Amino acid sequence: MYTATFYSFKGGVGRSMALANVAVELAKRGRRVLAVDFDLEAPGLDTFDILRPRGEVPGIIDFVHEYLNSGQAPDVHEFMSRLTAVGDRDGELWIMPSGAQRATYAAHFNDIDWAELYEKRDGYLLFEDLKAQWEQAINPDYVLIDSRTGHTDTGGICTRQLPDTVAILFFPNEQNLRGLTKVVKDIRAEAGEPRRKDIGLHFIMSNVPDLDDEDRILQRKIDAFREQLGFAGEPLMVHRYDSLSLLNQTVFTKERPRSRLAREYRRLVREIVGRNLVDRDGALDYIRQAGERWHRRGMMHESPERVSLKLREIEEAHSRDGDVLFALGAFFERDRQQDRAVFLFNRAIDVGCEEPEAYLKRARSRIDDDAKGATEDALHALRTEGLPPPLVREAARLVSDDRIADVAESTAVVSLDVNGRVWLANVLAGSLKEVRIGASILEPIVGDEQIPAEEREAAMDALALHYIGLGDCVAARTLLGRQGRDIGDMGIRDAFNYGMAVWGDKGEVEPTPFARVVELHAAKAESDGANYYQCIAVANWAVGDEAMGLESVEHARRALEAERGTEFSCWRYYRVPIREFQSDLDEIAALLRGATSGKPRFMTAATARSPSA
Repeated sequence: MYTATFYSFKGGVGRSMALANVAVELAKRGRRVLAVDFDLEAPGLDTFDILRPRGEVPGIIDFVHEYLNSGQAPDVHEFMSRLTAVGDRDGELWIMPSGAQRATYAAHFNDIDWAELYEKRDGYLLFEDLKAQWEQAINPDYVLIDSRTGHTDTGGICTRQLPDTVAILFFPNEQNLRGLTKVVKDIRAEAGEPRRKDIGLHFIMSNVPDLDDEDRILQRKIDAFREQLGFAGEPLMVHRYDSLSLLNQTVFTKERPRSRLAREYRRLVREIVGRNLVDRDGALDYIRQAGERWHRRGMMHESPERVSLKLREIEEAHSRDGDVLFALGAFFERDRQQDRAVFLFNRAIDVGCEEPEAYLKRARSRIDDDAKGATEDALHALRTEGLPPPLVREAARLVSDDRIADVAESTAVVSLDVNGRVWLANVLAGSLKEVRIGASILEPIVGDEQIPAEEREAAMDALALHYIGLGDCVAARTLLGRQGRDIGDMGIRDAFNYGMAVWGDKGEVEPTPFARVVELHAAKAESDGANYYQCIAVANWAVGDEAMGLESVEHARRALEAERGTEFSCWRYYRVPIREFQSDLDEIAALLRGATSGKPRFMTAATARSPSA
């Protein structure tokens, strides 16, 4: 049960309206909500149609009056009413009004001496009992209390004793600032001895004109409130809303959910829920925000110790919620607490989390010590239809060599469209294993005559590169030279790859395709990066131009200065670390100088794939 008080020092800021809209929105989201009208002098929650109880229901005043007469806390069931169901997610809405609106209301109200109640009649214990009865009777997710304005005898009950958090609504003028300063100070003082109760605070600037602030009048007021009340960031804002619907006390989150006013009330809902770590949505939102602040800007308003404490509270409160445990694991993974992250991913999966990223993250953690387990986790993720291609790629890389066929046949891969599968195969080029996976993904596309010709052509060109990388140059040459394609009609990329496939097939260089590459390169106004110049160097060697070849090698070396990580090498036909790419350039330079008669690595490396017949 999470209790939020709605308080304003002065009236006229829409406090009760805000509470009604928040209550209905929470109920629409499947929460069990109790609205309590503690504005005893000017009650009004039950004037909203949706919060009006059936018949005459006693409330706070009657509850306290009966206690004073009997000396025992009465049964709270008699003072609450369940209201009409709201939404489609089993949400419940209850109300405990200020009291039965009959002739005795004023007399009962005036009979209560609040100071005496607390000093001599155990008033504090009475309201602790009331809280316990709320929880036992209806077990609400949220109790929303509409508090009296100003400094009152009951103000401390609503703003300090009962709530977990207080939503303070104010119009930004000096009168409100002066009055709120003491209220906010008193609320914060509860965090000290003896109670050590840390009450949350939400600052909501309400009934604000929606006008240009070119003279910074409003901004100066915001700055003054922020400084004197001691809060960071911008306050929430509920703008003045000119609508005759307000005369009917329309609950905008229910009846006009697309209006600006409804959107602003939903932001307040998010703020309140976000402070409630027992609420699943609040827990997930806190983890997300903690991650953003921690890793980008630092936790501006919370110490690392405070964040750690709250994350531990979330873990305990949601120990059976796989999605929350997964989110916690992802937080600790980003914070480089790998052991903690793995522990949480394991727990998330154990309690039924089917989030594919949980399996992927666990697979990464197991890859060195438990390759079989890592493969099973990766394949589990690949059984997810609609898995984003980057995650499909990550999962594929984690699968062991003997399960490569399972990748191509997995739901995640098969559910991709043709372009998605071609993209996936092209980016799987970081090792011979990846090249094999890419080939197994492309082969069904190439063999499916129901696929449009243009898409199959793109798959054939991609598959040819994979075949070269695997040393299957016969198959690569067949694909690149399909249907009698003339070398003179090929582009620079196809001509080069065709020349390399012929070289690998025959064991000797055929100069014609490389001459086409050199010709097209000479006509290009702009050139590309390190891989491009590496290819041009090989082409120049093939046509006997040592000087141009060595110049291209040097261009490739300079281009590498801007590269990080890996680069695709035509000497191997997959991506390699920059250090290995440099080594490939050294071998090409030696070939150009005649110092060696070596061949590309893809022709000599042992592969697990037999060349095609």
